[in-house]
Amino acid sequence: MALSNNDIMKKLRVAHKLRDDDIVKICSLVDFAVTKSELGAIFRHESHEKYMECGDQFLRNFLNGLVIHLRGPMPERKIKKPEGKKPRTHKPRPNKGKEKS
Repeated sequence: MALSNNDIMKKLRVAHKLRDDDIVKICSLVDFAVTKSELGAIFRHESHEKYMECGDQFLRNFLNGLVIHLRGPMPERKIKKPEGKKPRTHKPRPNKGKEKS
């Protein structure tokens, strides 16, 4: 029996002790707008009339936001160019008495 996206969201909410406000803030970290009423529909029981299935895009954006929330934003990489150094060139190895026939 596989877990649905709704089950995964429920488990992550409990594991990280997140409230609806926290989830809204986490989603906003990746510019994904979600309302508390949408979250309520996702966390409802499947038999409820207002139940909404959690889509892949919703879960993906939440997970990306959760990574930023837990780790912090990714620092920008600075590319350093070597100054004053010549680029390395390939030098052939000398044959030490071994010649091919």
